[in-house]
Amino acid sequence: MGGSVSCCISPGESPKIHRREVELEECPITTTEDVSEDTGTYLQHISDRELPDELAQESNPSDHPRASTLFLNKSQTDVREKRKSNYLNHMSPGQLTKKYSSCSTIFIDDSTVSQPNLKSTIKCVALAMYYHIKNRDSNRTLDIFDEKKHPLTRDKVPDDYAVVDPEHKLIYRFIRTLFSSAQLTAECAIVTLVYLERLLTYAEMDICPCNWKRIVLGAILLASKVWDDQAVWNVDYCQILKDITVEDMNEMERHFLELLQFNINVPASVYAKYYFDLRSLADENNLSFPLEPLRNKRAQKLEAISRLCEDRYKDLSKSSMRRSVSVDNMVGIKSSHAVLS
Repeated sequence: MGGSVSCCISPGESPKIHRREVELEECPITTTEDVSEDTGTYLQHISDRELPDELAQESNPSDHPRASTLFLNKSQTDVREKRKSNYLNHMSPGQLTKKYSSCSTIFIDDSTVSQPNLKSTIKCVALAMYYHIKNRDSNRTLDIFDEKKHPLTRDKVPDDYAVVDPEHKLIYRFIRTLFSSAQLTAECAIVTLVYLERLLTYAEMDICPCNWKRIVLGAILLASKVWDDQAVWNVDYCQILKDITVEDMNEMERHFLELLQFNINVPASVYAKYYFDLRSLADENNLSFPLEPLRNKRAQKLEAISRLCEDRYKDLSKSSMRRSVSVDNMVGIKSSHAVLS
């Protein structure tokens, strides 16, 4: 009111600020002399600087639980081509290896979101990386991840190292060797995939034949330190990969963190999304998770866990009950009907 200046004025409603926006568009670099004394220093609103939720989800699927994962989108092309080829050639999808429960036998899947199966999870993560490499958009890379400039072994790097795409088995063996030697968990493999896709999104690069080993190594190195309480040191990886130096590992880890903008947080919702998308990828590529028949010992254990959860629920219900009931809570209380003789 009057001569007071309000800080809540919308930029679109003020002609002075409108003229200021035109000046900013014509001349991006401003000085203190361009600022009007009436309007003061123009500060862009935070909502104008941040991306909308829909755009942010599309660009950063490793940060938002509702955005579709990159590897699942890249795999859809091959899945559709397989289905089309099978349909045109009248071919069956293959022998059905999935087991179904019956009256006499119950099959259970021990792989859960909290305790995934290690071997199956590594296979799925390797398959996701395989689709990333095969269906990449271009060959954008950085020197720190180039295997020829920073070799992992003393063996000569082949001349076609940047052209030939690695097979799924080769990627799986590389990841399995690191996980087996470092004794890493299946959860760490899922976090590795989250960091890998976050790197590709933040750094605007591609995982390709010339850099996939070092990118995977950097993602595993970072995921093991974030996820496991007793993390593997960089010098321990030098014992697994004999020809790599600690200085090289440190430099790669530093660049990886800088490219991630030090965003190493993985929310539980994002972790669960990646786990279930990996299971969907396994179903579409006939990589079934192991099913085992339910034994007596396993059934007793499940029953004990169920009884424990039921007892805890009863205890919580009792603790939440009050001795006195207020009038507001008397809606659901039913009174017994009196019998008049």
